Amino acid sequence: MKKKMLLLTWILIATIAHGQKQFSGNPLFPGWYADPEGVIFDKTYWIYPTFSAPYNKQVFMDAFSSKDLVHWKKHERILDTADVKWARRALWAPAIVKKKDQYFLFFGANDIQNDQQTGGIGVAVASKPEGPFKDYLGHPLVDRFHNGAQPIDQFVFKDKDGAYYLIYGGWRHCNIARLKDDFTGFIPFKDGTVFKEITPEKYVEGPVMFIRKGKYYFMWSEGGWTGPDYSVAYAVADSPLGPFRRVGKIMQQDPDIATGAGHHSVIQVPGKDEWYIIYHRRPLTEKDGNSRETCIEHLYFNKDGSIQPVKLTNKGVPPRPL
Repeated sequence: MKKKMLLLTWILIATIAHGQKQFSGNPLFPGWYADPEGVIFDKTYWIYPTFSAPYNKQVFMDAFSSKDLVHWKKHERILDTADVKWARRALWAPAIVKKKDQYFLFFGANDIQNDQQTGGIGVAVASKPEGPFKDYLGHPLVDRFHNGAQPIDQFVFKDKDGAYYLIYGGWRHCNIARLKDDFTGFIPFKDGTVFKEITPEKYVEGPVMFIRKGKYYFMWSEGGWTGPDYSVAYAVADSPLGPFRRVGKIMQQDPDIATGAGHHSVIQVPGKDEWYIIYHRRPLTEKDGNSRETCIEHLYFNKDGSIQPVKLTNKGVPPRPL
């Protein structure tokens, strides 16, 4: 902890000396953006959010990049439904991974309500993190309701053995499935099933998974995304398949700061036990469900591995170059 504080102190001194911003501020960038996927590519922080608007206007995605978590550059229309023939609306909740020299962007589209409608979870590919991304499969990767899970809110998790898993689901159900190496489909589990349900208590949507000190942390959003009670909870297990037993909430609204805090992602500074949570929330002045902005806070752990409650702030975090 002393080393962390010393590092932050020196960073703060350096930024003051150069007349730079001392904190990122929240929101991180202007505009209504939600469901942020935070990731690091080549010593650069990236955020891939949903363009938060009525479904028929959600036909593209922007991305944002930063060298220090404070100064952000906008990359416009990295993905557009014009490049995905089967997608027409409700383009949301991106997840992205780099494999070899390609970037694979997983996205939800069309907000399908049953198996007869066209849509679900798709994959787009590009040679650069800023795109442009093009449809990879020509059809959805997941286009049906399995175990009651609406095919939305996808997250791609890479395990310690190099295996990739798709974790997803709305309508209070969450599935995990192992991806093929080329991301064109799935590899059945040993028992022959493809989609395993890992839904914990009170799960609603927005799954996230990461490993810390050998433990699998599974996080999700609870409550209604248009309301003030949207929040984030978590569970811990010894396997990506669980079983996951809910520990409790670690993020929720603050009546002095903002409401509807949820649908997040987590970034770890490579090689360090330093963590950030990137999430969306609704300003106190806003009532429209789509008025959501992307924000960031530190994510801290207790000695026993439990996650400390996250305090919402307006100042955000200090610079953290990689």
